[in-house]
Amino acid sequence: MTVATARRQPAVRVEACMGTVFTIDIRDPAPAADGDPWRLAIGEVVAWLHHVDAVFSTYQPDSDISRLQRGEVSVAGADPDVGAVLALCARLEQQTNGYFSARYQGQPDPTGVVKGWAIERASQILRHHGSHNHAINGGGDIQIAGEAAPSRPWTIGISDPLDGTRLVTTVTGRDFAVATSGISERGHHIINPRTGQPADELASVTVTGRSLTVVDAYATAAFAMGPAALRWIETLPGHNALIVTRDGTMAAT
Repeated sequence: MTVATARRQPAVRVEACMGTVFTIDIRDPAPAADGDPWRLAIGEVVAWLHHVDAVFSTYQPDSDISRLQRGEVSVAGADPDVGAVLALCARLEQQTNGYFSARYQGQPDPTGVVKGWAIERASQILRHHGSHNHAINGGGDIQIAGEAAPSRPWTIGISDPLDGTRLVTTVTGRDFAVATSGISERGHHIINPRTGQPADELASVTVTGRSLTVVDAYATAAFAMGPAALRWIETLPGHNALIVTRDGTMAAT
């Protein structure tokens, strides 16, 4: 997934974190005359992303989630965000009829929502610093604020999961979020919680809405559902989806 449009202000930061790459792209007029007006705001966002990784990573043995999985710490004894995110996951599990789950092999694992939640919070940090026009892209999951340029909405390209050199479509708008779950980067890594087996009916699911926290979880759940996902997404006001099957067939709400 790519962001394709002309940049109004040269305020872009690329940061490796959570096993992927984040791009922070600010398009507001400079709030001050110094040479790096958004340095503090972007620095706070980068620090936040690394904090989330340190707390929620299932690959770092000293993260709060890893320690929780080993029984070395309780939810109450972990970082406060752990309890908040696990409570959020419980609500999302209900909303998705159990197709979204924050457990893996019997252990707490909120991986399916953490990145989207962290990016949406990062967007709120930028707003607090005065940015109302920006995009934060983390591994293809994107939270959009405002416009790419005056009177010009953002345009997001959706990559073909079977051929990363081409786009299957674009999404255009203001103040929205888009998330994709699929096989392009990690193969069939999403587990269907109802069967305990990898979901393998689709190549990708892209979901759009207002909140990246929500659409990230919905994309994961929809991928697990398979072709039935479109009928489910159509029951959710303000959300749309595009699915690509393993043979390249596309369908959308």
